[in-house]
Amino acid sequence: MTVLHTEGIGMTSRRTRERMIRRLEEQGIKNADILEAMRSVPRHLFVDDALASRSYEDTALPIGYGQTISQPYIVAKMTELLMLERPLKKVLEIGTGCGYQTAVLAQLAEHVYSIERIEPLYQQAKALLTNLQIKNISYLYGDGYLGWPEKALYDGILVAAAPAEIPETLLKQMAVGGVMLIPIGGKRNEENEQILKRVTRTSSGYDIEELEAVSFVPFLTGVN
Repeated sequence: MTVLHTEGIGMTSRRTRERMIRRLEEQGIKNADILEAMRSVPRHLFVDDALASRSYEDTALPIGYGQTISQPYIVAKMTELLMLERPLKKVLEIGTGCGYQTAVLAQLAEHVYSIERIEPLYQQAKALLTNLQIKNISYLYGDGYLGWPEKALYDGILVAAAPAEIPETLLKQMAVGGVMLIPIGGKRNEENEQILKRVTRTSSGYDIEELEAVSFVPFLTGVN
Protein backbone atom coordinates (compact mmCIF):
# COMPACT_ATOMS: atom_id res chain seq x y z
CA MET A 1 0.00 0.00 0.00
CA THR A 2 1.00 3.62 -0.55
CA VAL A 3 1.29 6.59 1.78
CA LEU A 4 0.66 9.92 0.07
CA HIS A 5 2.48 13.00 1.28
CA THR A 6 0.32 16.10 1.30
CA GLU A 7 2.87 18.84 1.76
CA GLY A 8 2.09 21.87 -0.35
CA ILE A 9 -1.67 21.49 -0.17
CA GLY A 10 -3.34 24.89 0.04
CA MET A 11 -5.16 25.78 3.23
CA THR A 12 -8.46 26.12 1.36
CA SER A 13 -8.11 22.59 0.00
CA ARG A 14 -7.13 21.29 3.43
CA ARG A 15 -10.17 22.86 5.09
CA THR A 16 -12.61 21.63 2.45
CA ARG A 17 -11.08 18.17 2.67
CA GLU A 18 -11.59 18.12 6.44
CA ARG A 19 -15.22 19.14 5.95
CA MET A 20 -15.59 16.19 3.58
CA ILE A 21 -14.18 13.84 6.23
CA ARG A 22 -16.54 15.16 8.89
CA ARG A 23 -19.46 14.68 6.50
CA LEU A 24 -18.40 11.10 5.78
CA GLU A 25 -18.29 10.40 9.52
CA GLU A 26 -21.79 11.86 9.88
CA GLN A 27 -22.94 9.62 7.01
CA GLY A 28 -21.77 6.56 8.91
CA ILE A 29 -18.27 5.84 7.55
CA LYS A 30 -16.44 4.43 10.58
CA ASN A 31 -13.25 2.82 9.32
CA ALA A 32 -10.37 5.07 10.37
CA ASP A 33 -8.03 3.77 7.65
CA ILE A 34 -10.58 4.60 4.94
CA LEU A 35 -11.17 8.07 6.36
CA GLU A 36 -7.42 8.70 6.39
CA ALA A 37 -7.12 7.45 2.81
CA MET A 38 -9.91 9.81 1.74
CA ARG A 39 -8.19 12.64 3.60
CA SER A 40 -4.84 11.99 1.94
CA VAL A 41 -5.98 11.77 -1.70
CA PRO A 42 -6.25 15.24 -3.33
CA ARG A 43 -9.63 14.87 -5.06
CA HIS A 44 -9.37 18.29 -6.71
CA LEU A 45 -6.57 16.95 -8.93
CA PHE A 46 -8.91 14.36 -10.42
CA VAL A 47 -11.51 16.79 -11.79
CA ASP A 48 -11.42 19.47 -14.46
CA ASP A 49 -10.00 22.80 -13.30
CA ALA A 50 -13.38 24.43 -13.89
CA LEU A 51 -14.93 22.07 -11.30
CA ALA A 52 -12.09 22.12 -8.77
CA SER A 53 -14.05 24.36 -6.38
CA ARG A 54 -16.71 21.63 -6.15
CA SER A 55 -14.33 18.70 -5.86
CA TYR A 56 -14.98 18.03 -2.15
CA GLU A 57 -18.75 18.34 -2.36
CA ASP A 58 -20.71 15.13 -1.87
CA THR A 59 -21.72 14.85 -5.49
CA ALA A 60 -20.66 13.05 -8.65
CA LEU A 61 -18.94 15.25 -11.23
CA PRO A 62 -18.39 14.80 -14.97
CA ILE A 63 -14.91 13.80 -16.11
CA GLY A 64 -15.64 13.67 -19.85
CA TYR A 65 -16.48 10.86 -22.28
CA GLY A 66 -19.86 10.36 -20.59
CA GLN A 67 -18.20 9.29 -17.33
CA THR A 68 -18.24 10.68 -13.79
CA ILE A 69 -16.14 10.74 -10.63
CA SER A 70 -18.27 9.15 -7.92
CA GLN A 71 -19.36 11.19 -4.92
CA PRO A 72 -17.05 10.83 -1.91
CA TYR A 73 -19.65 8.93 0.12
CA ILE A 74 -20.01 6.23 -2.54
CA VAL A 75 -16.22 5.88 -2.85
CA ALA A 76 -15.86 5.52 0.92
CA LYS A 77 -18.90 3.26 1.33
CA MET A 78 -17.91 0.85 -1.44
CA THR A 79 -14.38 0.69 -0.10
CA GLU A 80 -15.66 0.00 3.41
CA LEU A 81 -17.98 -2.74 2.16
CA LEU A 82 -15.13 -4.25 0.15
CA MET A 83 -12.78 -4.44 3.11
CA LEU A 84 -15.11 -6.04 5.66
CA GLU A 85 -12.62 -5.18 8.44
CA ARG A 86 -9.88 -7.24 6.79
CA PRO A 87 -6.72 -6.17 4.99
CA LEU A 88 -6.87 -6.13 1.20
CA LYS A 89 -4.10 -7.77 -0.78
CA LYS A 90 -4.96 -8.01 -4.49
CA VAL A 91 -7.79 -5.76 -5.67
CA LEU A 92 -9.22 -5.61 -9.18
CA GLU A 93 -10.92 -2.34 -10.14
CA ILE A 94 -13.19 -2.27 -13.19
CA GLY A 95 -13.35 1.30 -14.47
CA THR A 96 -10.30 3.41 -13.61
CA GLY A 97 -12.07 6.55 -14.80
CA CYS A 98 -10.16 9.58 -13.53
CA GLY A 99 -8.24 7.41 -11.04
CA TYR A 100 -9.68 8.77 -7.78
CA GLN A 101 -11.16 5.51 -6.48
CA THR A 102 -7.96 3.81 -7.64
CA ALA A 103 -5.86 6.17 -5.52
CA VAL A 104 -8.02 5.55 -2.45
CA LEU A 105 -7.79 1.78 -2.89
CA ALA A 106 -4.02 2.01 -3.29
CA GLN A 107 -3.75 3.50 0.22
CA LEU A 108 -5.42 0.38 1.62
CA ALA A 109 -4.44 -2.59 -0.55
CA GLU A 110 -1.11 -4.25 -1.22
CA HIS A 111 -1.71 -3.96 -4.97
CA VAL A 112 -4.47 -2.61 -7.21
CA TYR A 113 -5.07 -3.87 -10.75
CA SER A 114 -7.19 -1.32 -12.61
CA ILE A 115 -8.86 -1.62 -16.03
CA GLU A 116 -10.20 1.22 -18.18
CA ARG A 117 -11.90 0.86 -21.59
CA ILE A 118 -11.70 4.54 -22.67
CA GLU A 119 -8.16 5.20 -23.83
CA PRO A 120 -7.91 8.96 -23.04
CA LEU A 121 -9.13 8.32 -19.47
CA TYR A 122 -6.71 5.41 -19.15
CA GLN A 123 -3.80 7.61 -20.25
CA GLN A 124 -4.80 10.58 -18.08
CA ALA A 125 -5.36 8.52 -14.93
CA LYS A 126 -2.14 6.59 -15.36
CA ALA A 127 -0.16 9.80 -15.82
CA LEU A 128 -1.74 11.48 -12.79
CA LEU A 129 -1.34 8.51 -10.46
CA THR A 130 2.25 8.05 -11.60
CA ASN A 131 2.92 11.74 -10.97
CA LEU A 132 1.52 11.28 -7.45
CA GLN A 133 4.15 8.53 -7.03
CA ILE A 134 1.61 5.81 -6.29
CA LYS A 135 3.58 2.72 -7.18
CA ASN A 136 1.31 -0.20 -6.21
CA ILE A 137 -1.05 0.07 -9.18
CA SER A 138 -0.98 -1.91 -12.42
CA TYR A 139 -2.95 -0.49 -15.36
CA LEU A 140 -4.71 -2.17 -18.26
CA TYR A 141 -6.39 -0.55 -21.23
CA GLY A 142 -9.02 -3.13 -22.04
CA ASP A 143 -12.51 -4.55 -21.66
CA GLY A 144 -13.52 -4.70 -18.01
CA TYR A 145 -16.04 -7.42 -18.76
CA LEU A 146 -13.11 -9.79 -19.30
CA GLY A 147 -11.41 -8.82 -16.05
CA TRP A 148 -7.67 -9.49 -15.77
CA PRO A 149 -7.44 -13.28 -15.52
CA GLU A 150 -3.65 -13.34 -15.76
CA LYS A 151 -3.42 -11.61 -12.37
CA ALA A 152 -6.27 -13.50 -10.62
CA LEU A 153 -7.29 -14.56 -8.04
CA TYR A 154 -8.43 -11.37 -6.27
CA ASP A 155 -9.61 -10.95 -2.70
CA GLY A 156 -11.42 -7.77 -3.71
CA ILE A 157 -13.14 -6.65 -6.92
CA LEU A 158 -14.74 -3.21 -7.21
CA VAL A 159 -16.86 -2.46 -10.27
CA ALA A 160 -17.55 1.22 -11.01
CA ALA A 161 -20.21 0.74 -13.70
CA ALA A 162 -23.53 -1.07 -13.75
CA PRO A 163 -24.12 -4.18 -15.89
CA ALA A 164 -27.55 -5.79 -16.21
CA GLU A 165 -26.24 -8.84 -14.36
CA ILE A 166 -23.07 -9.99 -12.62
CA PRO A 167 -20.47 -11.05 -15.22
CA GLU A 168 -19.52 -14.71 -14.89
CA THR A 169 -16.00 -13.81 -15.99
CA LEU A 170 -15.49 -11.70 -12.86
CA LEU A 171 -16.99 -14.29 -10.52
CA LYS A 172 -14.39 -16.80 -11.71
CA GLN A 173 -11.56 -14.39 -10.82
CA MET A 174 -12.54 -14.12 -7.15
CA ALA A 175 -10.51 -15.93 -4.50
CA VAL A 176 -12.38 -17.99 -1.93
CA GLY A 177 -13.31 -15.50 0.78
CA GLY A 178 -13.03 -12.67 -1.73
CA VAL A 179 -15.60 -9.88 -2.02
CA MET A 180 -16.95 -8.06 -5.07
CA LEU A 181 -18.89 -4.78 -4.93
CA ILE A 182 -20.94 -4.20 -8.07
CA PRO A 183 -23.95 -2.06 -9.03
CA ILE A 184 -26.52 -4.04 -11.01
CA GLY A 185 -29.22 -2.59 -13.21
CA GLY A 186 -27.68 -1.42 -16.46
CA LYS A 187 -28.71 1.97 -17.85
CA ARG A 188 -29.70 4.65 -15.35
CA ASN A 189 -33.32 5.78 -15.48
CA GLU A 190 -35.79 7.90 -13.55
CA GLU A 191 -36.73 4.95 -11.33
CA ASN A 192 -33.07 4.52 -10.29
CA GLU A 193 -33.32 0.76 -10.49
CA GLN A 194 -29.65 0.05 -9.92
CA ILE A 195 -28.86 -1.91 -6.77
CA LEU A 196 -25.44 -2.18 -5.17
CA LYS A 197 -24.64 -5.82 -4.48
CA ARG A 198 -21.92 -7.50 -2.45
CA VAL A 199 -20.79 -10.90 -3.65
CA THR A 200 -18.72 -13.15 -1.38
CA ARG A 201 -17.12 -16.27 -2.79
CA THR A 202 -17.39 -19.28 -0.50
CA SER A 203 -15.91 -22.75 -0.78
CA SER A 204 -19.19 -23.94 -2.29
CA GLY A 205 -20.38 -20.97 -4.35
CA TYR A 206 -21.32 -17.31 -3.96
CA ASP A 207 -23.33 -15.37 -1.38
CA ILE A 208 -25.03 -12.30 -2.85
CA GLU A 209 -26.42 -9.44 -0.74
CA GLU A 210 -28.49 -6.53 -2.01
CA LEU A 211 -27.35 -3.37 -0.22
CA GLU A 212 -28.79 -0.07 -1.45
CA ALA A 213 -29.97 1.88 -4.48
CA VAL A 214 -27.19 3.58 -6.44
CA SER A 215 -26.66 5.41 -9.73
CA PHE A 216 -23.69 4.54 -11.94
CA VAL A 217 -22.87 4.83 -15.62
CA PRO A 218 -23.80 1.67 -17.56
CA PHE A 219 -21.24 -1.13 -17.88
CA LEU A 220 -20.16 -1.30 -21.53
CA THR A 221 -18.00 -3.95 -23.17
CA GLY A 222 -15.30 -3.40 -25.75
CA VAL A 223 -12.79 -0.53 -25.82
CA ASN A 224 -12.86 3.06 -27.08
